[in-house]
Amino acid sequence: MQQNTIEIRNGVARNPQVRLAQPINLSFTAGEHLAIVGPNGGGKSLLVDTLAGKYPLKDGNLTYDFSPSSTSTVYDNIKYIAFRDTYGAADANYYYQQRWNSQDRDDAPEVREMIGEAKDELLKKELFELFHIEPLLDKKIILLSSGELRKFQLTKTLLTAPRILIMDNPFIGLDFSTRQLLFDLLERLSKRPALQIVLVLSMVDDIPEFITHVVPVEGLRVGQKISRADYLANLHLFNDGEPFQKLQQCIIDLPYSNTNYTSDEVIKLNKVSIRYGSRTILKELDWVVKRGEKWALSGENGSGKSTLLSLVCADNPQSYACDISLFGRKRGTGESIWEIKKHIGYVSPEMHRAYMKNIPAIEIVASGLHDSIGLYKRPRPDQMDICKWWMDVFGIEELKDRPFLQLSSGEQRLTLLARTFVKDPELLILDEPLHGLDTYNRRKVKKIIEAFCQRSDKTMIMVTHYENELPDSITNRLKLRKNG
Repeated sequence: MQQNTIEIRNGVARNPQVRLAQPINLSFTAGEHLAIVGPNGGGKSLLVDTLAGKYPLKDGNLTYDFSPSSTSTVYDNIKYIAFRDTYGAADANYYYQQRWNSQDRDDAPEVREMIGEAKDELLKKELFELFHIEPLLDKKIILLSSGELRKFQLTKTLLTAPRILIMDNPFIGLDFSTRQLLFDLLERLSKRPALQIVLVLSMVDDIPEFITHVVPVEGLRVGQKISRADYLANLHLFNDGEPFQKLQQCIIDLPYSNTNYTSDEVIKLNKVSIRYGSRTILKELDWVVKRGEKWALSGENGSGKSTLLSLVCADNPQSYACDISLFGRKRGTGESIWEIKKHIGYVSPEMHRAYMKNIPAIEIVASGLHDSIGLYKRPRPDQMDICKWWMDVFGIEELKDRPFLQLSSGEQRLTLLARTFVKDPELLILDEPLHGLDTYNRRKVKKIIEAFCQRSDKTMIMVTHYENELPDSITNRLKLRKNG
């Protein structure tokens, strides 16, 4: 008789706010490894949370059979690594820029304290070697880069030896070599008889070969579970040849509002070094970015990319002790942080993680006009019109009145992207901007970036671990390497 590890029949959540459009009928059979796929805002996370028992049911039945596990609780047997980066207990008090403020890190736990006990010493050894955990053990959790943080999350969760491991977009934020290593590790883990792997994916090209079945979720409806082969055979990817041309032209034709600096040098770093304790992140870095250049910033996880960008954006207190000039003016010569920021549009994984404001999405977008976390200055009607225009560009205008924390992670990212562009910045800094977006939205956002880069005198720095995400307009490259 076949064993269903999870089975839900005619399931309807009690709370209407987390209810899917149709009753859920789905089973996970032992031996299967599944991918839950669909567009941003389609309902993937709602489905997973319902299956994990987070939302009590009004109608229907949800049953589990975790054998041969020695326990029967959902907590022990289902482990879920969600999209939003988390520092565990430290996360509740996390704020944007905390990573760069040494005085606010003293109480943060170290990786060693948070990694947990291992149920399988051989697996622990393999994970530590795969993700290079040993050098991170004495590092404060708050100091982990976005990629290092995901490696920590994966290691900590896998060490608990769950019966069902659910991972939301596990490959994003990881450099190319680590992604390949993770693919290989999951392939090996998939052969373990007492482990079922479920991946929640926005990118259909991330479906590994060990996945046996796919569950499509779209429009808050759960489709029929089908084999991976059948799903891929019937997959019709969006053809992006024509539809974005009109949108791009609208962006190119925007009136100019903030072109009020005259220096040919947008960024100049002279022998810049950044250290945290005994650890050197950047060592005597010289870098000049000229007006109109488009830079691709690359490097493996933990090489200092986000630290470098935090210096440029004046989010890092050490920036004032460094020889840095922005827009032709040396840092620390009298300009305020807000004078610097009003010329810069910036989005990053750290910023996404820090946005815990449950205010309407349009207010998040409007906060980009004054570089605040939250909205403290009421925009003029014409400014709100600009916010709505950019939300429409990113396809999320209908979400403008929805509370930010009720949006899916992909919808949140699109909202933060609209926030980045809303003031027509001279310098655009995009740290993994396509993080967590589905295939359609990745293509659309790339087209938006390409169009913006065609505007006169716009300068851009972009970080991504996917070469195909870079726009065609890239003119320069900087690759960082780890020190030590």
